[in-house]
Amino acid sequence: MKIVLDTSVIVAALMSRNGAANALLLYLFGMEEKINVISNTLTVEIEAVLKRPSNKEKIGNLSDEEINQFIDDLCLISHHQKINFLWRPFLRDSQDDMVLETAFNAGADAIITYNLKDFANVEKHMGIKVMIPKDLLRQIGGTL
Repeated sequence: MKIVLDTSVIVAALMSRNGAANALLLYLFGMEEKINVISNTLTVEIEAVLKRPSNKEKIGNLSDEEINQFIDDLCLISHHQKINFLWRPFLRDSQDDMVLETAFNAGADAIITYNLKDFANVEKHMGIKVMIPKDLLRQIGGTL
């Protein structure tokens, strides 16, 4: 199985230790097998989102160095995907297109997001499931 995490899930995971997003991230960090996929463009987007002042406040005012370390760790537990095919514009938000491009190029099974409406028609047109963290945890046997 291959998945791509949307930035909404990463922000949510860092905001609360009690939610499904955090449980999923901990599960991924504890797995021997890598199932998450990341690309250069997605890594840059995650960094930009996490370093926004409003998000830094939400995630506990992590320093830029701590955010960089988190991203490095996320990259260590992820497959790295080169982007060969671009699908822009396919989704309403161009930032979501880079998540879709990573998933499509990797042959991912699912995009994990809290913004289900933003990825409308992805499963229909691309064959990639779109689900929330809680549903993926149930599927792979993780717990909340």
